[in-house]
Amino acid sequence: MTTCEQESRFLERAVTVNDKVYHFRVWLPSHYTKIHHWPVVLFLHGSGERGSDNVLQLTAGLGPALERYEQRYRCIVVFPQCPLNEEWYGEQETQALAALESAIREFHGDRRRVYLTGVSMGGAGTWYMSRHRRRFAAVIPVCGEVARQADDPFPTDPPPDIARIVGAKDPYATMAEAIGRTPVWAFHGSDDVVIPVTESRLMVAALEKAGDRVRYTEYKGVGHNCWDRAYAEPELPRWMMTQRVR
Repeated sequence: MTTCEQESRFLERAVTVNDKVYHFRVWLPSHYTKIHHWPVVLFLHGSGERGSDNVLQLTAGLGPALERYEQRYRCIVVFPQCPLNEEWYGEQETQALAALESAIREFHGDRRRVYLTGVSMGGAGTWYMSRHRRRFAAVIPVCGEVARQADDPFPTDPPPDIARIVGAKDPYATMAEAIGRTPVWAFHGSDDVVIPVTESRLMVAALEKAGDRVRYTEYKGVGHNCWDRAYAEPELPRWMMTQRVR
């Protein structure tokens, strides 16, 4: 599929945050109608898709999966784009949540069925944003980290609530406490050399210890790019859209 054809499948929208305009995309299922309330997914892309073209965020992760498996994803999907040299916290978290809110209002989204997922940098953003209890019915981090590697510091200081988590003696237990009872399904490749698989293993173990609802899929022999397999899992959209905010 060419870039122009792919772009045409995704509606263009924008929100303004702190006097800055942020463009994003919205994908609607083929049978969409405003008669119904729809599940809504917020997708956070990885570092390689950053920019301001409002296109790159569609090229890896959930965007291509929607093209291949559109009948499985009977939901609205929101694709914000993070600028270069920034990550999914602070103002970029604010603009992503503003895009989500705008799409929920315009396209008749069901607030009890709002889901969060992301890959790599967006997987980390998914873990961090899941601290907002009762905002998301389920979260799906794909090859995301919680504790930063020594050679990979935050580009700017994170807000106090995230700094408290990553600076804790046990950031995984602290993150699990913040997530609470929100259902989680995490994915990672065992041979990931970009984000260590131990990040997902430790986070899942902390959630299990806390008695929280968590599923984990680890792909043996797979490197960093495990998102194609994750979003191709037939069970994932079925599981996701049965979760509701309680």
